[in-house]
Parts: sequence; structure tokens; C-alpha cells
Amino acid sequence: MKEMTVRIDEAMLMPGCVAAGGEGEEVRLRFPKDGSGVDLTWLKDKGFRYVVLTMTAHTDHSAAFWLGVYTKDEPDVRAFDIQTGVLPGVPTRIVLDLGLMDAHALFPETAPGQLKITCHGRRINPAEIGRIALTLLPFDEETEISFSPLTLTDEYPDHFDVADGKLIDELGQWKGRSWKTKLSGEEELKEVLSGEAAEADSSYPFDDWSRYGGFMKLRLGEGTGFFTRTKKDGRWWLVDPDGYAFFSMGPDCVNLDADCRIDGIEKWMDWLPDPDDPDFAQMYEIHEKWPPLDKPRRKCTLFSFPKANLYRAFGKNWYEEWQRLIPGQLKKYGMNTIANWSDPVLFGAAEMPYVTSLARFPETSVRIFRDFPDVFSREYEESAAKNAEALRARKDDPFMIGYFLRNEPSWAFVDNLVIADEVLYNPERSACKEELIRRLKERYGTVEALNEAWNSEYGSFDGLYESREHTSAWSAAAEKELREFSAEMVRRYVEIPAKACRAVDPNHMILGMRWAWISDPALVEGWENFDVFSINCYSFDPTPAIDNVRSLGVDLPVMIGEFHFGALDAGPLSTGLKAVADQAERGKAYRYYVEKTAEHPMGVGCHYFQLYDQFALGRFDGENYNIGLFDLTSRPYPDMLEAIRECSAGIRGIAAGERNGTAERAAERCVVAF
Repeated sequence: MKEMTVRIDEAMLMPGCVAAGGEGEEVRLRFPKDGSGVDLTWLKDKGFRYVVLTMTAHTDHSAAFWLGVYTKDEPDVRAFDIQTGVLPGVPTRIVLDLGLMDAHALFPETAPGQLKITCHGRRINPAEIGRIALTLLPFDEETEISFSPLTLTDEYPDHFDVADGKLIDELGQWKGRSWKTKLSGEEELKEVLSGEAAEADSSYPFDDWSRYGGFMKLRLGEGTGFFTRTKKDGRWWLVDPDGYAFFSMGPDCVNLDADCRIDGIEKWMDWLPDPDDPDFAQMYEIHEKWPPLDKPRRKCTLFSFPKANLYRAFGKNWYEEWQRLIPGQLKKYGMNTIANWSDPVLFGAAEMPYVTSLARFPETSVRIFRDFPDVFSREYEESAAKNAEALRARKDDPFMIGYFLRNEPSWAFVDNLVIADEVLYNPERSACKEELIRRLKERYGTVEALNEAWNSEYGSFDGLYESREHTSAWSAAAEKELREFSAEMVRRYVEIPAKACRAVDPNHMILGMRWAWISDPALVEGWENFDVFSINCYSFDPTPAIDNVRSLGVDLPVMIGEFHFGALDAGPLSTGLKAVADQAERGKAYRYYVEKTAEHPMGVGCHYFQLYDQFALGRFDGENYNIGLFDLTSRPYPDMLEAIRECSAGIRGIAAGERNGTAERAAERCVVAF
């Protein structure tokens, strides 16, 4: 095995990053608030694929960092980065895979104990690289990190020895610190959950809400028996089955899925039950195909501390008790929607509106880029028709608001991606490539005419089958034609499954694609096939994102599928994608965001991500965010939930334009996220 070791020295430190001691071969660095770091540009000439090192964060929360890649043409703009992190105070061996710079994977596999890895940006050709830097994400205070020497290797490590010690208590809580709502043990757990169960109610707290959570003071029609939408006086509304105006509010992930990842780090737990114990077996899950676009190197073993805690509190009937308890809690605090990725057992049975997703988005054997399918193939149409059949079972359910076609396609995480460029870069023969070449032959007639327009040097049209990079940059004509073809690809991507779903279920609304963001104007292609346009919007104010959808010509109600706010004063060890100071500020940020959505003439709902906190050591992919309405013991965060109830009490008047939303906005803090 080819391998070499390199110690970080002061010559590699970027301005602001200073040496702060260390032991033996280890180097301890102090990072300034602005996130300076270590210059690793020399890596590009070494020819190794993997960088392996051990990091220790001298903090009381997780630490997040980038391995950023900069091109020669734009030396100050990250063209690509690998973002990941480590737990506080725990020496953690991590692997940085330089092979990820081809952008094939969005969420690669992590090493045991390492937090989530996310790859941002476009594919980078090694010849383009001008600079590589390892930098800490900007934070509110200086941060010290210790580094072992870097091991450069061509082979992924075959084993990982994690540090000794107990990090998680018997209830699934981080042992290293205390907070206001942390439980002391099983007895207090039983007392708290018994109290919550005694207060559970199946009704909404507002007399003017309909049985569906609609606003009885604002009737918009006789009602169709299903949720629908209408536009009145320039304002979009959802309409409940009885004809009342409806604004959708509620959390995603109302479920008890096993989502505490434990494989390789079992010894960090104070307690784990025997997987063969019949009372606890259902609390484990093993996923051998995670991540979907990268070769898994270990079994993803998950455990559910929320299930185990409910079992402790309620005994063998814990699941039935939860099914009664959680809808009552949501209604109690003024939420009227069970949002995406929730337990289907609750659908209908809880007599509470819900949204869901198409169980499986159509796929093809050939992928153009990441998860983008071969949309011109017959296979895509057949897959769409087959997958739409899953809607048939719920097509007559009046409590179903509608369904999303899918969530955050990974191909759309690249800003300004020309997907037709990827058709020509991908060496596989696809129906998309055949159709593109057919059109170019029809348009130009001869390869000489194509070469003149595209500034290319093809010997024949068959040359288009050879892998070429960034073809749209060759000329204005090439860019125009490839962007036009990209727009048509996106339209087919949307339109074919939408029509297949509509044929199976004509009763419910199609709620769109839940784009992570509008990374290119082409993403709105095919919007006419939706009833509602959906985006996930992590910000403090969703107004600009909704305005952007409108500016691109979309005339539909807009539903926000995800937003959240996290802090570092309770529970897990990272903030999530938007951060505030504490739990009270989380509630303040929630109210401002939801009321801004309601003020917008296109805003018809927003769903909070998510019901429960994430596990302090990381969920299936390594996220460990304090973003829940409840912690892993099912204990509510009272400041957050009281703010939600206050927001819900006045949301009708804000949406109707009778009064303005709150002007009190939480102060933004630096995030710890991946």
C-alpha cells in the first residue's frame, strides 16, 4: 500500500490560525472566529486519494469544518468543498476522500464517530485546482482543535478504533453537560411522560378552528370533501374539505424511527439492550445500502432511544399510547398538520390533516448525474406509472392534504448546473443522449456546421458520444442549445410522474418537489403540473425565497417543506442550519418565520423540521442537531412550543391581511452544521 505521513507545521497555517501547543506528534491549533485554517494545496501534487487524521475539538459542542477547493481562475471562491465535523472532546479519526471532487456523491459514508459529510459545489478537474484549505466554519468564539499527523494513502482504512469512555446515558442523552429540561433517570422519565399523557387532548385549542384545523371565520366555498386551493383577491389559500381557509403548520418526522446510529461506537453508550430481546428487537434497524450513491463500508446500525424511553414509561402498550399522545400534543400547541416522513399509522386514525410523499420516485438503470434519471427513456415512463400505484390506497382519505413527488433531488444541489452538460459528460449511452444528438443532427445537418457554431472539433456526430466536460461553455450557441435541452429534461422529470400520479389519484393535490433551493431557473419548469409549489427554505425570513419563485413566473401557492432553528444550550451538540442563542430564541425565530410565510400572498404553509431532536452522536448520516420540538425522551421544549401556540392563535388574521405579524426577530448566531 502506498502511504506517507505529513505533520502539520506553522508554514501551513493561514493568517489568523496559530499554533497553541500539542503533545507529541499532535499539533493544537487556535482558529479565529472568521474560520481561518490550514493550507493543504500541496496535496494536489501528491497523488493520494485519502487523507486520514485524528482530530479533537476542545469545545463543549461539535466542531464543523470544510476541506475547500479553489480554482486558479477564482482563487477566493470555493468551487467545491467537503464539509464534516467531530464531537467535542473526543479524539476522532476521520477520512477525507479527495476522489469526491468529481461530485458524484452528495452525502458519502462517514467513519465511526465522525459526523455528517456533505459535498457542495461542482465537479473539479485536478488541473483546475489552485488552492486547497482545511478551514473551520466561522463561529462566535475562537476554537482550538488538535490534529494528528496526516496520513496520505490510496486505500480506505480497514478498521477504526474509537476512543474509550461513556458519552451517552441510559436515556440517550449526552452525559457531558446539563440543561434545564434534562432528565435525571428512569423515574423522572416516567413522571414527566405520565403527566404529558394525562394532559393529552384530541381537540384544537381554538374555538374558531374546524375539525381539520381550518379557519371557520373565513369560508371560501362549500367544500369538495378534499383539500384544495383557491386564489381570492390576489391571495392564494388552501381550503379544507369543509370549505374553510387553511394554513398548514406542523412538524416533519412525526415518527419513532430508529435513527440513532451506533455501529462502531457501541461502547460510548451506558446502555443498549440485547437486539434479540423481543421487547427491544423492533427498536433496531440495519441498513446495508447506506449511502445510496457510494459504496458502503460498514453496516448502518440504528437504535431508537425514543421507543426505548416510551417503553420504560408506558410498558408493552407504549406504541398505542404514543399514537394517542402525540396528535394530542400537536393539537394542544396549535399545529394542524402531520408533515412529511411521518408514521403512516397516524394518517386518518389521528383525525388530523397530513401530507406525505410518493413512496418511490421513478428511476432508470442509467443515471445522468447523481440521481437524475434518463427521462427520455421508456423505462422512466414505466417506472412513473408503476410508482404512482402506491397512491391508490389513500386516494379517498379526506385528511390527506396532498403529496410531494420527492424531496431535495441531489442533482439540484449544484448551482447553475446544466444537466445537458452531464448528458455529454456521462460516457454511458442514454436515451437523453440519443435524443440530444438526434436534435443536433436535425438542426445542423453537418458536423462542420455544428463545429462552427459550438467552437468544437468533432470529426463526426459520433464524437458526441465521447465524454466531454463543460460543453455549454464552448460558445454562446452551445450554451443556448444545451440550456434549452436541460429545461426540457427538467420538464419531463416533473411532468411524467405528475401525470401518472394524477391518473391514479385525482382527489389530492400534488405539492411539488420540495427543492432544497432554486439552484437554477430551470427548476421551475413544469410547475403547471403541480397544485402547490414547494421549497425547503432554511432562513430567518422566507420572503425572498418565495419572491424568487414568483419572479420565475410561477403562479401557485407555495408550501415550505422544511425550516428549523437550533441552539447549543440543550440536548444535541450542533445547531442545525440556522442558529440562535437558546431555546427561547428558537421560539421567537419560529414565530417570525411562520408569520412571514402567512403574510406572503403565495404562502400557504410551512412545516418545521423536525419533531424530535437528533441523536447527540448522529443520526443515520451523522447529523446531530438540537432542532426538535421534543427531545429524545419525548419531553417538550416549553419555550418553543408556547411560541408555536401563540403564533397559531393569530395566524388567520395575519394571512387574511387583518394585522401584521410580529416584528420581533431572533438574533442569528453562527451555525455548527454539516
